[in-house]
Order: sequence, then C-alpha cells, then structure tokens
Amino acid sequence: MPPRLSHFQDGLAGALRPGGAIGRPPAWLAALATQPGFAVYRNTVAQGCLDALRANYPTVHQLVGDDCFDGAALAFARRHPPQDGRLLLYGAGFAAHLARWRPTAGLPYLPGVARLDRLWSESHCAADAPVADAAALAALAARAPEALGRLHLRPHPAARWLWCAAHPVYTLWRRHREALPVDAPLAWRGEGALLTRPEAAVRWCALDAAGATLLAQCARGPCLGQAAGATLAAHPDAALDTLLAQLLRAGALSSSTY
Repeated sequence: MPPRLSHFQDGLAGALRPGGAIGRPPAWLAALATQPGFAVYRNTVAQGCLDALRANYPTVHQLVGDDCFDGAALAFARRHPPQDGRLLLYGAGFAAHLARWRPTAGLPYLPGVARLDRLWSESHCAADAPVADAAALAALAARAPEALGRLHLRPHPAARWLWCAAHPVYTLWRRHREALPVDAPLAWRGEGALLTRPEAAVRWCALDAAGATLLAQCARGPCLGQAAGATLAAHPDAALDTLLAQLLRAGALSSSTY
C-alpha cells in the first residue's frame, strides 16, 4: 500500500536533511534513497543550509575560516534543519551550537560574535514602527518633568542589544563588519552593542551595561521612571540622561506607546 501524502512528504523531507533520516526508514523510503540521483538532492539541501548559515553569520565565517565554519554549520544543520522557507531567518540556535561544539571550545568569544550576527538579521527583518521623537520628549521634560517619568517607552521593534561581560565581542564583530584592521591592539574587557534600523538600514554602536539594562527594563513594560530606578539600582554610576539621549539618537525607542 503506498504511503499517505503527508507520510511521504515528512519521510522525504527527513531523508533529504543533512545526515539523512533519523531512525530506520520505511521500505518505500529506503528504496527511494538508494537511487543514485537521490544523493544529488540531499547534497543540494545540505549546500543550501551551509550557504544560508554562511550568509547569516559572515563575521563568524571570517573569524574561523571555511573548514571550521563548514564543519560547525553542517553539524548544526543535521540537528536543526530549516523550519521556515525564509532562509534569512535560519540559524537561530547557531551561537549556542558553537558554545557546545568541541572544535571551537578554545574560542569562548565566538558565541557572542555569532549572537551579534544573529541580531543583525533580526534587526534587518523586524517590523517597522515610528521612532521616539527626541525633541518632543525634551519639550515634555522641560514643561512637566514628572510626566516624562510616567511614560511607557518601549524598544523599537528593530532594536537589538547585547552585553557580554567577559569578552570584547563588539570590537571583534565591528572590525570584521566594517573591514577595519583586525590586528590592532585590543583591550580584553566586556563590551556591549546596540543595533537599530532607523532609516531602512541596520546601524550599530557600542552600548554599556547600564544601557543594556535600561533597554531590558523598558522592554518589560514599566514606566520610564521605574525602568530608570531599576537601572540605577544595578548601575549606581549610570548617567541616565546620557543613556536616554543615546538611545533616542540611535532610534532604539518607539513612539507608538505614548
């Protein structure tokens, strides 16, 4: 009896994934997979996964080279085949995979760099929304300072941020993204980054730990005054006015909620 269409589709998709089907395939699928031309289709699928990961993680690729990257990418693809036809979004767990993959264990900064590559893709694909009007907020602060603290500002849908306490991942990532000298002196300390898309193009800048905390607090939903208080509790020396100005200038906050 021939397989049902859904069984055929699921079985064929599993057999085409890098590394082949998981478990023992049914007889009809085993017969199909032994055809000489089947390997061509399987290799095409594997190459598609590899090409997508190379495109989505260009900084990681540059840092480790073809052989290391391809090995990591194919190992990832075997366990995590694409679930979405939009391959620009493929590889959400690649940074965590690199943290566990034995050949890259000596590169503890690599997962952080991979996360920045991923944040670029997420920022690029995020929804549009109006950015907060810095002039309007400044006027409100001058007219009624207490009203500013009651506002519920939210991170813009395209805003992404990362703080890495142990490694200078932003400098490493930025040097490769901007084709800067990669052998320049580097202070080995924690760094953060902010990625935004204010004018249809992803932009990035450095972000300190307090800035990352303020954004995370705003994302949780409290008013600006409460978010600021929580940020100061974690970072007593933070200059909140400077941080807020940086976030507004970068387009990291949305005006759709006030």
